[in-house]
Amino acid sequence: MTTIALVTGANKGIGLETVRQLASQGARVFLGSRDLARGESAAAALRADGLDVTAVALDVADDRSIADAAATIQAATDHLDILVNNAGIYAAGSASATSRATLREVFETNVFGVVAVTNAFLPLLKESTAGRIVNVSSEVASLGVITDPASYMSGMQDLAYQASKGAVNWVTIMFAKELADTSIKVNAAIPGYVSTDLNGHTGYTTAAQGAEASVALATLPDDGPTGTFWGNLTSTDGDEKANGPW
Repeated sequence: MTTIALVTGANKGIGLETVRQLASQGARVFLGSRDLARGESAAAALRADGLDVTAVALDVADDRSIADAAATIQAATDHLDILVNNAGIYAAGSASATSRATLREVFETNVFGVVAVTNAFLPLLKESTAGRIVNVSSEVASLGVITDPASYMSGMQDLAYQASKGAVNWVTIMFAKELADTSIKVNAAIPGYVSTDLNGHTGYTTAAQGAEASVALATLPDDGPTGTFWGNLTSTDGDEKANGPW
C-alpha cells in the first residue's frame, strides 16, 4: 500500500526537501502551501522529476483553510500515514522588545497551527496502520541548551520564536501521551541550523540536511520511539543525530 503524507509549509526550504525525500522513497505526498500558486509551482517541479506530489492550499493559521485542506485530502484518500507539521514563522527580539502582537502572530502559526492541523487530520491518521506525526521544532527551544553557558546558542534571545518552539515540544509530548495506545507515533524534529529564508540564509547546513530528521521520524519502524525531541544537534560531532535536552 502506498504511503500517504502531508507536509505543511512545504513550497520551499526544509518543507520542500521533506516532500522531495518522502516522495523519493515512494510516498504519495500532499504539499501544503499557504500560497497555492507557489505550492503548485513547487509540486509541478517535483512531478517533473517523476515524484507523486500534489499541492493543496493550507494556511495553518486559518481554521477554514485547515478544514478545506482536510476535506480535499479526505476526498482523495481513506487514510493518512504521515503528517509533518513543518510550517513556521520567525520573529527576532529580546523579551523586553517583544510585543503582545508579535507573540500572538508567532504562536498562531507555530503552536496553534500545529494543534489545529493535527486535530483536523487525526481521523485520517487513525485509519493508518502506522501513523506518524512529526512536529518541526528547534534546538533553541531547549531549556538545557539555552541555559548552558558552554553553548554558543545560550546567547540567543528571540523570545517569541524560542518560546513557540518550546511550546511545540509540549504539544508533541501531550499528543504522544494521548496516542500512546494507538499505532501513531508523535515526535519533535530538530533540523539543525539550516540555511533558509527563515534565518536570512545564515545557517551552515542545507535544507536537504535539515529535512533528514523529519523524514527519519516520519518513517520510523513499529518499534521506534514516540514523544522524543531528536535530530541535528550543534553539540554533536559530524552528522550523527541524537536526542536533544528538553
